[in-house]
Amino acid sequence: MTASFADAEFHDLLPATRRALAHRIAVAQAEGRSPSLMGAVVREGELVWSGGRGAVDGRVPGSDTQYRIGSITKTFIAVLVLRLRDEGLLDLADPLRKHLDLNLDLTGAPPEAGDATVAQLLSHTAGLAAEARGPWWERTEGALRPALTDVFGEGPQPHPAGRRHHYSNPGFALLGALVERLRGGTPWHEVLRREVLEPLGMDRTTPLPEAPHADGWAVHPWADVLQPEPAVDTGLMGPAGQLWSTAGDLGRFAAFLLHGDERVLSAETLAKMREPASGPEGEHWDGGYGLGVQLIRSQGRLLFGHTGSMPGFVAALWVNAADAVAGIALANVTAGPPTGAVAADLVRIVADREPRFPRPWQPLPAADAELLALTGPWYWGATPLALRLRADRGLELRGLAGQGRASRFRAEADGTWTGLDGYYAGEVLRVVRTEAGEVSHLDIGTFVFTRQPYEPGDAAVPGGVHPEGWR
Repeated sequence: MTASFADAEFHDLLPATRRALAHRIAVAQAEGRSPSLMGAVVREGELVWSGGRGAVDGRVPGSDTQYRIGSITKTFIAVLVLRLRDEGLLDLADPLRKHLDLNLDLTGAPPEAGDATVAQLLSHTAGLAAEARGPWWERTEGALRPALTDVFGEGPQPHPAGRRHHYSNPGFALLGALVERLRGGTPWHEVLRREVLEPLGMDRTTPLPEAPHADGWAVHPWADVLQPEPAVDTGLMGPAGQLWSTAGDLGRFAAFLLHGDERVLSAETLAKMREPASGPEGEHWDGGYGLGVQLIRSQGRLLFGHTGSMPGFVAALWVNAADAVAGIALANVTAGPPTGAVAADLVRIVADREPRFPRPWQPLPAADAELLALTGPWYWGATPLALRLRADRGLELRGLAGQGRASRFRAEADGTWTGLDGYYAGEVLRVVRTEAGEVSHLDIGTFVFTRQPYEPGDAAVPGGVHPEGWR
């Protein structure tokens, strides 16, 4: 029997694509002089390719080999914080001091830390310093910073809160403490295991290494010789970069970040996480930050995820929502392969060579006469737009002739619609009717949309319409 497009689920990759992915990993490992390099690709929620190069304990690394993932840990912490938000235990606009007893936990710490909002900490816009009080926290035991006050050095807030993006590792130490406080004192990594890792099947993601795992190395800049790097428990700074994981587990995490999982976070909340939270800097925008999620533009594609580094390790996880493809790159070297670029290239190779098939078109399960009557052309003043009916009673407004503001709208139980994107995101669309029950016009955040452009005698248009009409 001949398979139709409806039957085909092209999860596996073509041999030529797999070879191109393997070649990219091989080149990166050789040119980056990394003892080992692990790459993986997720497509449509499934791990469709993984490949290692080099050696870990004398063997080529596999998708179950642990590497330290550094700041990718921050995205896991952000998921925990957003869970608290969705449960109603905090609001992103809450100042930190609302939930952490600063007199108890942050005695002597800068007041700026408590004034920062949860959203500002998640998006690195709280203005806090980039690094913790010395010595170099990534290479020293967390016991050197036994209290939250010890993560702050001199000049704890070099920038005003909310004004610009300034990456802050201590900021995520505070978020980890916030999670622990609101989860009854349970350590953040235990909360993570219970609420995220176990539901997603990520049993190889841990705060400390578990065999098989790669050791971290530094490579001499002018000679092909190695030196081992320390792998310490960073204590209170752990939420900034402590975790170890594998290509297989990060593949599961990438699928979750793209599609959501109601046991952990909804797709709607995850979409909010990857909205830019601060304005671009510089003349050319090529990256940004959401809520615990990095954003970049790479060869025409918008990617979200995170990069990471700790002594002896570099890592990257990038997801492209449009193509439903994720790339993962893990290396055990301090300064070596540009894993961020490698992971982005893995996405590009698959998306370019094997474009995503669109979902089959299907008619709506039933026709709603009242909603059908709303579809078609509408006019904001003299600007023509078209309203289309989508699934689940959703509406989509699109400009015609390259004009007009476009948005999608979600149906609400009270008979209104809420904007999901574009100019009207969060705004309410209402159908306004006459006393006789007939549709008069649409109201979107006080903007009036009529069936005709400034029709004479139309009382719905604010300011009225000239009695002589068009001439």
